[in-house]
Amino acid sequence: MKTKTLKKDKVNIITLGCSKNMVDSEVLSGQLLANDIDVVHESAKKDHNIVVVNTCGFIDKAKEESINTILEQIELKNRGRLEKVYVTGCLSERYRGDLESEIPGVDAWFGTMELPLILKKFDADYKSELIGERLLATPTHYAYLKISEGCNRTCSFCAIPLMRGGHVSRPIEQLVAEAEKLVNSGVKEIMLIAQELTYYGLDLYKQRKLAELLRALAQVKGLEWIRLHYAYPHKFPMEVLDVMNEYPNICKYIDMPLQHAADNMLKSMKRQITRVEMEELITAIREKVPGICLRTTLITGYPGETLEDVEETKRFLEKMRLDRVGVFTYSHEEGTSAHDLADDIPAEEKERRAQDIMETQQEISLEKNQEKVGKVFRVIVDKRESGRYLARTEFDSVEVDNEVIINTTKRLKPGDFVNVMITKAYDYDLEGELV
Repeated sequence: MKTKTLKKDKVNIITLGCSKNMVDSEVLSGQLLANDIDVVHESAKKDHNIVVVNTCGFIDKAKEESINTILEQIELKNRGRLEKVYVTGCLSERYRGDLESEIPGVDAWFGTMELPLILKKFDADYKSELIGERLLATPTHYAYLKISEGCNRTCSFCAIPLMRGGHVSRPIEQLVAEAEKLVNSGVKEIMLIAQELTYYGLDLYKQRKLAELLRALAQVKGLEWIRLHYAYPHKFPMEVLDVMNEYPNICKYIDMPLQHAADNMLKSMKRQITRVEMEELITAIREKVPGICLRTTLITGYPGETLEDVEETKRFLEKMRLDRVGVFTYSHEEGTSAHDLADDIPAEEKERRAQDIMETQQEISLEKNQEKVGKVFRVIVDKRESGRYLARTEFDSVEVDNEVIINTTKRLKPGDFVNVMITKAYDYDLEGELV
């Protein structure tokens, strides 16, 4: 009689890049668990024998981090600490041919849409009935919900369509079922993510359906907060704001990457919008949803950008006073239409411009935070750190936005909602007391 002497596989998944990658890793984890395979996210225990690196290939820094992580895992394999190293995600999708020859220590490479092929390596089957079953890599009180894959836009600087393909929406009923499962597992806050939220439904239903999706999700019992990430400004579906006003569990928060404020840059970037149109849109959104928090991201150092273009962006921020701003430096990406332009601004100058813009925003952020002092906000507790609690208002998303520091002897748990009076304001954070 044959006996099994081999130890059971244990898989560690390392996720790099954006929240969309994190969701992919969570789905892979759920499938592995359903096939009775032990799996963990970014384990520090080193008791696993297989690693899956889910890579990012968005910009140079992310590519470098992905390659370094792969090489670290191969070194562990060479020292006998690992048996297998598999690589998936955007970097693998985009550069698989080159990487296979340059990094021979990897046991198998997979693209962004090859989950069933990864599972085959574990003699596991893809179980379609498991839609929505995920092993969360986030704390249990919040999760990301990916409503679509890919992107149909042709922004000149962006390589995402090269790695993720065209826009594919997920059906509303499937997303509602997944949200219900997440809430049943303890999730209180769901962040909707996609390459572009506002395109949602055009491929599947022949019309934009983000408002209908929000209305359906808002009725999921026990779902306290729904947050919108990555809305494209061109042809923004204003009916979304009506639903936001209708349901208190839809956060008055929109993450809308604008990328620049100078018209010549917007045109070269193929953003399909002008500065005046952006200003009109922001004004209209604020009129429809008073008190809404608007977050954006901007790019510095795009080919041909002048110092006057940077000044125009600063003037735009001073005029529109957006609540949250992040700045990226331009990365010259192969396969994009901007790659035909000369990458003519040195890296140090790109960074200097980014810092210049952030200093302008820093003052705006401090002033906006000071306006909150003495006011009471409902916040969600994220964690306890250094003897105090860190929480967020509905106007703040995870990791990228402000935190509310709560000093209290009362015992709070992650996921608790409490009311806090703001007592102090800093550039990017707030301090408060329980009320």
